Amino acid sequence: MHLSVREMQASDIPLIAGYWTSATAEHLLGMGADPARMLLAHEWHELLTTQLHTPLEQKQSWCLIWEIDGTPAGHCNINQISPGSVAEMHLHLWHSESRHKGAGTALVKMSIPRFFDTYRLQRLYCRPYAHNAAPNKTLAHAGFTFLQEVVTTPGYLNFEQPVNVWMITRAEVYPTHIIQDLP
Repeated sequence: MHLSVREMQASDIPLIAGYWTSATAEHLLGMGADPARMLLAHEWHELLTTQLHTPLEQKQSWCLIWEIDGTPAGHCNINQISPGSVAEMHLHLWHSESRHKGAGTALVKMSIPRFFDTYRLQRLYCRPYAHNAAPNKTLAHAGFTFLQEVVTTPGYLNFEQPVNVWMITRAEVYPTHIIQDLP
């Protein structure tokens, strides 16, 4: 299996919109999304097109596409971006057959340096639904540190829920090694 990560392109917009608009209520609820708050396809297209054409330093969200064997298979994005400081990460594998095989962890590990480098981040947070085991396992395996569980409404598509707060720092992504002169 060949995995790769690239920036979102216009041709990816229907894929991301389709992921959200074709998801079953059960799948949405399982990831902490409220089906009643789901955007319509044209709203996804408008939102993603605006994001794509917004200059990098002004983006409210920046999206990477995950590919498996050259085919788009998911996306990972950051929002609540404070360049030079912090952002929030979200991760989605679009097809059930791609899940539970380690691809998500590898793709997250490939995405993290892109987020840190592009926005000069010091910390990256992820707050998945506490009852959604897959992203929580992925974050643990990708090097994030579990901080706490809190009850909140994490975004405009979500219902109030317990979320697990995970964090990774620049120092964890780019560790420095102290080299000492030997006597």
